[in-house]
Amino acid sequence: MLNWHQLGPSTVHIARPSTYLCAFLTLLNDRLGETLIFPLLPFLLASFTSDGRTLGLLTGSYAVAQFAVTPLIGALSDRFGRKPVIAVCVAGSVLGLGMFALTLIFPWDSLAPAAKAAGLPLGLLFAARFIDGLSGGTATSAAAVLADVSPPEQRAKAFGLIGVAFGLGFILGPAAGGLLGRISVTLPLLLAVAIGVLNLVLVLTLLPETHPVESRIALPPKRELQPWTQLARVFGNPQVRRLCAAFFLFFLAFNGFTAVLVLYFKQAFGWGPGLAGAAFLIVGVVATVVQGGLIGPLVKRFGEWRLSLFGLGFVIAGCALIPLARIESAQPVVFSAVALLAMGTGLVTPSLRSLVSRRLDANGQGAALGSLQGLQSLGSFLGPPLAGLAYETVGRQSPFWLATLVLAGVALLVAGGLPRQASPTPGSPG
Repeated sequence: MLNWHQLGPSTVHIARPSTYLCAFLTLLNDRLGETLIFPLLPFLLASFTSDGRTLGLLTGSYAVAQFAVTPLIGALSDRFGRKPVIAVCVAGSVLGLGMFALTLIFPWDSLAPAAKAAGLPLGLLFAARFIDGLSGGTATSAAAVLADVSPPEQRAKAFGLIGVAFGLGFILGPAAGGLLGRISVTLPLLLAVAIGVLNLVLVLTLLPETHPVESRIALPPKRELQPWTQLARVFGNPQVRRLCAAFFLFFLAFNGFTAVLVLYFKQAFGWGPGLAGAAFLIVGVVATVVQGGLIGPLVKRFGEWRLSLFGLGFVIAGCALIPLARIESAQPVVFSAVALLAMGTGLVTPSLRSLVSRRLDANGQGAALGSLQGLQSLGSFLGPPLAGLAYETVGRQSPFWLATLVLAGVALLVAGGLPRQASPTPGSPG
């Protein structure tokens, strides 16, 4: 895996405009592939299933595949170079998205009713999500490209492209998905495939190799490429164990209830793709403003510890507000709730990462911060199936109340004793 703190000036190569273009488009494509489709999943699956458990498993299948291969993709990038790894990952994503789109477009009722009755379409959809997840190393490899071409003093600025790409992805994806979904719910899928193909063509034709042969390293032992090894290492460190547990539980709860969010909108309020897409558009705009412009000044004013707690308070409030909405007041209540969710997530995620970083010396940074991505993926895998199970067996509103309880536990983990253990920052309790 790439350890950012170990990169020195000797690894930096002169960047071409095409390098930044390809890295940015790869990061944007990584988000658009999700944000174009996720708000439409219950509508896309309507002819196959309306079961929350199936929706949760399908949502989580991408994350578990990504969790399994993220350490390997990082190691392959260090061994064989950035360009071939990015090209293979983007090609795999195109394959997965294309398979997903063709499965949904195919007229199963008229041409293969027996196959539909046997569950073949759902099997193909799960396979497509696994393929896309196994190819989910595009963001990591694109970030490595930015590190390769940026000297240390400019690396934070270069990494700003990651936040911009992710923010745009969360704005453009739901907006385009909602508009196109009104015409046909499969049109956003075709757009996602087209963007992936464009990304692949530009990577193959314009992206230079930024990781020179003399800087490449051998693949680590197989044991080091297993995600469980990294997680065991980080939880074995008492300095970050508590915060890492909070980080994992946060994503388990958050990704759990958001996996059934659109299904809840559809069944509880009768919303279509347009209103569901509008809710996620609000998330994108608020998250972009918070992470793109406000997080720096807020950290200086309040410190990461307080921001983590403030952010958790916003997420808990938004999560609890959603099941309180009624049909006649659904739009203002839900839109307010998702704005709170976006604001809270925009504060919690970078602040918790920073708290973990500050509690480690330089030698522990790479392994621990790399493991946070594994914890995020693991939580994103376990949360949706658990929420889907609760949705179907306990009640529609149960995932939101259960998530509220888990998030309250996360707040206790973050709050407990942290000011006495972490070195103070401006605005942090000392």
